[in-house]
Amino acid sequence: MATSTLINRPAAVIPRPRPLAELLPAAANRARELDVVEAPEVPLVDGTSTRYANFDYAASAPCIRAAADAVAELLPRYTAVHRGAGWLSRECTRSYEEARAAVGRFLGCRPDDSVVFTKHTTESLNLLARAVPEGTRVVVFDSEHHANLLPWTDPIRLPVPDSPATAVRSIVSALEVLGDEAPVLVAITGASNVTGELFPIAEVAVAARRFGARVVLDAAQLAPHRAIDIAALGVDYVAISGHKLYAPFGAGVLAGRSDWLDAADPFLAGGGATATVGDATCDITWKTGPARHEAGSPNVIGAVALGAVCEALSNARRSELVAREDALRSRLADGLSAIPGVNQLHIFGPDSDRVGTVAFTIDGLSAGVAAAALSAEYGIGVRDGLFCAHPLTRRLVGRHRTTAPSGCGGGEPASPQALRASIGLGTTEAEVDRLIAAVAELAAAGPAWNYAEVDGRQTPVPDPRVG
Repeated sequence: MATSTLINRPAAVIPRPRPLAELLPAAANRARELDVVEAPEVPLVDGTSTRYANFDYAASAPCIRAAADAVAELLPRYTAVHRGAGWLSRECTRSYEEARAAVGRFLGCRPDDSVVFTKHTTESLNLLARAVPEGTRVVVFDSEHHANLLPWTDPIRLPVPDSPATAVRSIVSALEVLGDEAPVLVAITGASNVTGELFPIAEVAVAARRFGARVVLDAAQLAPHRAIDIAALGVDYVAISGHKLYAPFGAGVLAGRSDWLDAADPFLAGGGATATVGDATCDITWKTGPARHEAGSPNVIGAVALGAVCEALSNARRSELVAREDALRSRLADGLSAIPGVNQLHIFGPDSDRVGTVAFTIDGLSAGVAAAALSAEYGIGVRDGLFCAHPLTRRLVGRHRTTAPSGCGGGEPASPQALRASIGLGTTEAEVDRLIAAVAELAAAGPAWNYAEVDGRQTPVPDPRVG
């Protein structure tokens, strides 16, 4: 009989990467992990340069150190996750799944909730739209971002409410009409992407439960500014985007109840979503849980970055962050209110609770030209247009004779437009004052440079910054 001999080798000393669970708490305890990566100097049309002042957080937030550090830690060891026997594959899988757990804790998920990684909020809501049971009726306000307005089949669209109480009453009225013959889903934002105003999510969830309806919360604008607790709010699903949550690496999340997700066809058909594949095309067993909707190689870097930010914010003093942001937003709103010709936009009114977003117009100056001038002459970045919420912005602004750019920023010719300034972790008082002063100059005297539409955007003419 053959025998085998074990060869005695000296134990190898293998450097083991720190798991995410070890990396994140240490990072979260350092104040610098909430620091925004410093913005660069940008050129101005007068030949000088200045530090960029970012007031476009609501579109995409800059990266914070928690995300940057987690990605830097992972990149040298990156490889494919799940089913790999290699050491690095096992470590990356651990980091990926720990990121999922960190997001679940950040959102206050229930023990049996699924946390599915997607690309962004838009994909998350489209995934849920594909997963709802056949015949489900969806109730949605016209004030929603297109990501929460367009994916649903034949939704019941409610008018833009004029107060939080009206919003709740409108939901109740719609649910009373629908009855309980079919599943019902209420799709609602947590904070308006146009004005930043908060919707009464907990009250809507209470009303929905009375009628056996479910609620999906579009938290893309809420999550960067307020703590979210799915269980405490009583909502069933939450959708977020990493690029709005200081983790701009292409990951988003749909989190919530597993039953609809497990019963639905996979969002994508492919490897990773299958338990078994037989010889016949139809002989397929799909997995349940998050993997069912995560076919293909996942965005591990994006997931880990998002998990790092969620963990850092979970360990931060959120009340202090909210108080600081509220002070900056009030400073900005008060400063703009004092400028003749500047009109701020509101859904519920100027005193309504909101996150750090202010939308406004300037009399006699199109939003496109104003935004271009703020960039080219002052080094300030704001958003202009209709903000992928065309029905709401048109209602708030009214009809102005301007030419809107194409895409999410615009709409049809002669469409009303607005400016939107949004703040976050990296915003300073000095930057707020700089924006107020710039808007005051533009409102009083207009731009110092000439502007014309080029490729659908207002552009300095000539533009000496372009070679």
